Amino acid sequence: MRDILPALRARCADGIPFALATVVAVHGSAPRDPGAVLAVDAAGTVVGSVSGGCVEGDVYEVAREVLAGAGPRVVSYGISDDEAFGVGLTCGGTIEVLVRAYASEGERAELAALLDLIAADRPVAEATVLSGEAETGARLVVRPADAGPTTGTLGTEGLDAAVTDDARGLLAQGLTGIQRYGAHGQRRMQEVAVFVRTYAPPPRMLVFGAIDHAAATARIGSFLGYHVTVCDARPAFATRERFPTADEVVRAWPHTYLESTEVDARTTICVLTHDPRFDVPLLVAALRTPAAYIGVMGSRRTHHDRLARLRAAGVAEANLARLASPVGLDLGARTPEETAVSIAAEIIQHRWGGTGRPLGELTGAIHHGGQAPAS
Repeated sequence: MRDILPALRARCADGIPFALATVVAVHGSAPRDPGAVLAVDAAGTVVGSVSGGCVEGDVYEVAREVLAGAGPRVVSYGISDDEAFGVGLTCGGTIEVLVRAYASEGERAELAALLDLIAADRPVAEATVLSGEAETGARLVVRPADAGPTTGTLGTEGLDAAVTDDARGLLAQGLTGIQRYGAHGQRRMQEVAVFVRTYAPPPRMLVFGAIDHAAATARIGSFLGYHVTVCDARPAFATRERFPTADEVVRAWPHTYLESTEVDARTTICVLTHDPRFDVPLLVAALRTPAAYIGVMGSRRTHHDRLARLRAAGVAEANLARLASPVGLDLGARTPEETAVSIAAEIIQHRWGGTGRPLGELTGAIHHGGQAPAS
């Protein structure tokens, strides 16, 4: 959704009717995760993508039909489906796509309110009925309990209550997926399928050390969708001019800044200073956080010396095992930009549990399973 957020907000503001196609489920290997969207407006203009090109033509036709008044639909494309071969899904997986229209002023106003929250990086979840004993396309917008009221309805008070509870749990974890209930929200029942799409603020990437490698890492971090902060204690180096793509440039002692800023289980920390004066207190602080990834630059000898210093500082072996050091995957990188790609590759590997090996050497599914994190 964030990919085409400006285009959707513009259509809502200008009163342009459009249909929105959303990937709600993926089985096996498929090019886009749940939550990927494609919009088709009344003029036939297309923005976004649900399959990287495999089924876009057919989804476009379904979107035009829905926009013309056919009603919300869930369509499925898969390699075992003869029709899917006809529209080009040959990548080995199955995707399910919800297509619904925002034709009226009221529908666009409701969506605009959601888009405003997403644009402001406010945590919010959208629950949509896919099938069962409730109206397909019915929507419920859920915010954290202390952040505002729930709006919309899925049809019954019990279903709204159950989905609200679950949506808040998924939002806290940054997860998106299908939940199933009874018609009145009963647990362990399957009558109603509800797609819960969560929009959490972008995960943070904290880059410590204002060097050329940090500039390249900040650029690729922004490209991957992180909110990037570069931190260094040296005013001459920690400047906006040197890090134009970073969301924040902070001049502070690294460990002092880390101890004062928010770090959660989606945060990535890249320590590129390779100076014991900065590294040791910074890593002691970093290893107290729930950060998803802590990568540290330096040679193997520097790494062994760093481990000794951290042990002397009282860091337990179990915590030392969390360090990705020397940072990055073995790509043969030489330049700062190549090193940034190596670091990004390792971050992605940690996030999804990949092997880091060439796909041509492996068998089985290309895309790893699991619910997609919010974006």
